[in-house]
Amino acid sequence: MDDAVLAMKILVIGGGGREHALVWKLRQSVGVEKIWCAPGNGGILNDAECVPLDTSSLDEMVNLAERLRPDLIVIGPELPLVLGLADELRSRGFGVVGPGKEAARLEGSKVYAKEFLARHSIPTAKTYGIFEDSRSAKAALDRVVWPVVIKADGLCAGKGVLVTSSRVEAEEFIDRAMVRGEFGDAGRRILLEGGLSGQELSYIVLTDGTRVIPMAPARDYKRAFDGDLGPNTGGMGAYSDDSLLPAELQERINRDVVQPTISGLRADGLDYRGFLYFGLMITPEGPKVLEYNCRLGDPETQAIILRMDFDLAEFLMAAAKGDLGPRVAKWKNGASCYVVLAAAGYPEKPQVGAEIFGLEKIHGTGELVVFHAATRRDEGHYYVCGGRVLGIGASGVSVGDARTLCYDDISILSVAGCRYRRDIGAVSESAMSAAVDVKRG
Repeated sequence: MDDAVLAMKILVIGGGGREHALVWKLRQSVGVEKIWCAPGNGGILNDAECVPLDTSSLDEMVNLAERLRPDLIVIGPELPLVLGLADELRSRGFGVVGPGKEAARLEGSKVYAKEFLARHSIPTAKTYGIFEDSRSAKAALDRVVWPVVIKADGLCAGKGVLVTSSRVEAEEFIDRAMVRGEFGDAGRRILLEGGLSGQELSYIVLTDGTRVIPMAPARDYKRAFDGDLGPNTGGMGAYSDDSLLPAELQERINRDVVQPTISGLRADGLDYRGFLYFGLMITPEGPKVLEYNCRLGDPETQAIILRMDFDLAEFLMAAAKGDLGPRVAKWKNGASCYVVLAAAGYPEKPQVGAEIFGLEKIHGTGELVVFHAATRRDEGHYYVCGGRVLGIGASGVSVGDARTLCYDDISILSVAGCRYRRDIGAVSESAMSAAVDVKRG
């Protein structure tokens, strides 16, 4: 590790489970002297100094950075990126992990992302149209092949997408977005595209704008209830296992998706430094892009970080400087699993205020960790303050071993009304192999 990385002070922006996982891992870096997390949460208080912050206020975030003067700033959530925080911070000389405002439109606008994919010939679903009024959007349903995917253009906290084979359901979603305005400005435009069949895969890379370092593969669970039923959520759990990504499939993803994306960003004049998330559908024809995220996914991050066997702070500083060099990420053998505990009423109307009992009975080890998301701490007690409350993550020899550890410990907790899916990581080895059995291209 070079001298610039020693005695490093790091500011992590955000306050969810992803940020807790980042803080937890960064604390293990030998060169890190100080970590702040803003705004943080009740559990992050145990691992970093939490600082109050409104992550929707660009001025407040910049002023905090100027006051603390960290060596490295890691931007966790999407909103600060879409607001242009990375640009503002870099203009002041800070090392930043996260793309600038223009590149962050890959996540901030589904329409922009779709146009980017088309412009750079990156495989994705068929587009039926982009619409600015509900009447034309509904009329377009006469011309589709079902199922279809309807996406609100802007940020909707993971809730602005509908996959359906029902015209009634499709029209209701269009009305919610464009007539009733449930998604605000994010729903003023919608994108209508064809549904894809196959297995979903979360593929995340760290890039300095030229080189890419792939993260361990992961798969998340977005539906609220077991069996992939119920409304979409921000994510109810995830697992990571190398069987998700055979070498041949990884080579094809890199060739057909990742490298064209990195080349496309450079061709568009965008200097991208940070994490880039590819939400993929592995179809019989090969991998196709469902969406981009311009940061680490949540809850995939928690599953991935449990398998990291390298100095994260060193890698992030190198990416911020635009020079990852010859670094190669090392990963622990085996697998990991992460299960989310959600508040009553999540995702529609989470009920807050319930006390969390049983945390003191869970003793985190190298194999098992509790990552807090929407908790607050008051005089040593923890309370629910949002939708996804916390999660239990574990590593093991296999996905089965890891999920057993997760469920053994999450069952210890007692929180009024809270629930969790019981099928996270319940995938047979044959199913995982089938998920990546694509045609050679």
